[in-house]
Amino acid sequence: MLKILIKNAEFITMNAKEEIIYGDLLIEGDRIKAMGGELCDQAADKVIDAKGKTVIPGFIQTHIHLCQTLFRGQADDLELLDWLKQRIWPLEASHDEESVYYSAMLGIGELIQSGTTTIMDMETVHHTDYAFQALSQSGIRALSGKVMMDKGGEVPTGLREVTARSLQQSVDLLEKWHGFDNGRLKYAFSPRFVISCTEELLKEVQRLSDSYKVNVHTHASENRGEIEIVQLETGMRNVVYLDHLGLANDRLILAHCVWLNEEEKKIIQERGVHVSHCPGSNLKLASGIAETPDLLDRHISLSLGADGAPCNNNLDMFNEMRLAALIQKPAHGPTSMNANTVFKMATIGGARAVGMEKEIGSLEPGKKADLAILNLNDFHLYPSFGVDPVSRIVYSATRHDVETTIINGQIVMENRRLNTLDQDIVLKEANRSIKRVLKRAEILV
Repeated sequence: MLKILIKNAEFITMNAKEEIIYGDLLIEGDRIKAMGGELCDQAADKVIDAKGKTVIPGFIQTHIHLCQTLFRGQADDLELLDWLKQRIWPLEASHDEESVYYSAMLGIGELIQSGTTTIMDMETVHHTDYAFQALSQSGIRALSGKVMMDKGGEVPTGLREVTARSLQQSVDLLEKWHGFDNGRLKYAFSPRFVISCTEELLKEVQRLSDSYKVNVHTHASENRGEIEIVQLETGMRNVVYLDHLGLANDRLILAHCVWLNEEEKKIIQERGVHVSHCPGSNLKLASGIAETPDLLDRHISLSLGADGAPCNNNLDMFNEMRLAALIQKPAHGPTSMNANTVFKMATIGGARAVGMEKEIGSLEPGKKADLAILNLNDFHLYPSFGVDPVSRIVYSATRHDVETTIINGQIVMENRRLNTLDQDIVLKEANRSIKRVLKRAEILV
């Protein structure tokens, strides 16, 4: 069993006491064995001297679309429904096995480089097995699932599904990948949103989620136009409708939730539903600004996600933390979303959302060894004297300050060098793949 010793570091633990401690941390296999004080070098197979550096729990992003990473820059300056209909759906419909694989690898490389160790990922309709292959090879921790779309007149032919087939393919993927590598990969049912799913499909997703005890990951109340369509078709708002179908429970993760009314907030609070806040995406698609201070006041489970590369245009948790904090201050005051609150959302809050707070989200003996080592010794982070360490990370640090990333006890990046994927190959194949997909989608390059 491989033992890794990280020495002489500052550890931002995010444990129950939110302690910041100094000293060493020992990883044995896939877990943190011991931490604090000086630990013996002889106990380790590999020693990392992190003197003057900061170690944090790996970031947990609860809303990502790896299948869309390939479309970065292809759908700029559009609002949500136009963005989907004019660009994203035609591009997703034009994916092939190889393009899905390299789209996933492209996103995973970016995530690892910026200290993200766990993601909740939503794929496209087809070729999801190839995304799981990328997830398995890269070493990242993930909950993922094929998107489900069995309804919608404006959906491209390549994305239209038959209900029974969509459900069966989802179950097949679940049975193949759920629990892979001692639970590093998990499956989550992923109906796209109410507009693109029949009631029959959503009811069966509820039944299957209950039967398999797995998460359901979907979008809700992201855009006012979307809400109007849902109300017209169902007579209810998004969250009310999902609750009506029995989906509103602590296994449900809702991305966005920008436009919630009082009834929906109460349902989310009472049922223990989790909300993934995606400030970068919500701003770029002109969707709005979620009422996160109010959601937190109601003790609603709130975490962060970058969403997809074509609506952000990056997958950087540092960017999402900074935005999540700043966009609330003009309306709600300078302390409304402070650095510590946002850092919690990015770490232990994300762990709670995916039901893994006993395993990840903080640095504690017995927990999984998912962490990032930051080198905060640079111009944009100084002076450091007298500055709160968490504030330095949320307001000043960038993805380039992440030096080493460890997931499940495996060093997936060391000194900015990726160990589980070949960056040159991924970048080359990403360009080849998007050229092929654009041509197939009949979108001019």
